[in-house]
Amino acid sequence: MSTTRQAFICGMIIAAALSRILPHPPNFAPINAIALFAGSYFADRKLLAFAVPLLAMLLSDSVLEMMTGWGFHSGMWVIYGCIACTTLIGLRVLAVRTIPRIACCSILASLLFFIVTNFAVWVSSGMYPHTPEGFVACYIAALPFFQNSLAGDAFYSVVLFGGTVVAERAVPSLRQASSVQM
Repeated sequence: MSTTRQAFICGMIIAAALSRILPHPPNFAPINAIALFAGSYFADRKLLAFAVPLLAMLLSDSVLEMMTGWGFHSGMWVIYGCIACTTLIGLRVLAVRTIPRIACCSILASLLFFIVTNFAVWVSSGMYPHTPEGFVACYIAALPFFQNSLAGDAFYSVVLFGGTVVAERAVPSLRQASSVQM
C-alpha cells in the first residue's frame, strides 16, 4: 500500500471519528463504519487496521471530553472491544469489497454493538434489575438507539467506502487493484 493511499485512508477514518463532535442524533455515529473500513482497507497491515480506528476514537473521545465532559465513561472498554471485533469482521469478510457485503457487514456490526453494549448496560449500570424482565426492558429501551445506529452505520459506510471509490477514480495514486465492486 502506498504512503499516499495509507495517509488518505487514515485521514478518512480520523475525519469520520471527529464528526462525532458535530450535532447528531444519539448513536448516529461512525464507530462501526470506521472499524469495518479500517479492517477492509488495512487488511495487509493488521496492526493499522486495529490501531487507526481505536486511536481515532480515543482522539474524538478526548475532544468530546474537553468540549462537553461526555467523552470518557466507564463503558468505554466495551465500545472499544466492539470496535476491535468489528475491525476483525472487516478484515475477514471485506477482503473483497462489494456493496452487498458492505451492507451485510454494516448490519452485522450494528447488531453486535447493540447486543454487546446493552448487555453491558444491563449487567453493570444498575438501571435495570438483574432479572429476565430487566434484561428485556434494557433491550426494549435501547431500540430507538439501535435504529439510529443502523442509520449512522449505513450513512458512514456509504461515505467512507463510496468516498474512497470516488477518490480512487479521481486520484490515480490512491488506486489499488481491489476496490468496491458493483
